[in-house]
Amino acid sequence: MENKPVDYNLIKGWGIDADPKNDPTYPMKHRTNEEQKGYTWDRPTQQPINIEVLHSNERPNVTAVFGTSTPPSGLSGMIRRYAFQYSENSYGHWLPLLLADRVNVVEGIVDDFINGKVPNILAEKGYKAEWKHNRTGLLQKAAIVGAISTVAFLLLRKKN
Repeated sequence: MENKPVDYNLIKGWGIDADPKNDPTYPMKHRTNEEQKGYTWDRPTQQPINIEVLHSNERPNVTAVFGTSTPPSGLSGMIRRYAFQYSENSYGHWLPLLLADRVNVVEGIVDDFINGKVPNILAEKGYKAEWKHNRTGLLQKAAIVGAISTVAFLLLRKKN
């Protein structure tokens, strides 16, 4: 098979956005070239950093303002620190963060038991509201969990 050069001018619509004066968003957006000037605002005063703050390795510094409610701790914190070694466009960043969220939930339940509090998991998961507003969906979820649990139990029992 021969590799022939393509004449893009023959392709209908090719390069339609090449001319900035022929901008299809013109009626909605009046171009003033203000967005081309870059930052025209003063950076806010840096919030004091008195806890560990994880930030993207694509940023040279920490953002001026950040959340401080839950600093990384325990196993979930270790997983988060690992995740922030990778770029934000990588599965190595997002998948560990998802795992860290799930681990943090378990850590919270264990912490409740350690502090003498029995967590009301059904209320915290919103099952009362789901029973009221989405009964079919809740019953479907319960059936799926029941079926998976039964299959897992039978498979484990069969091995023993």
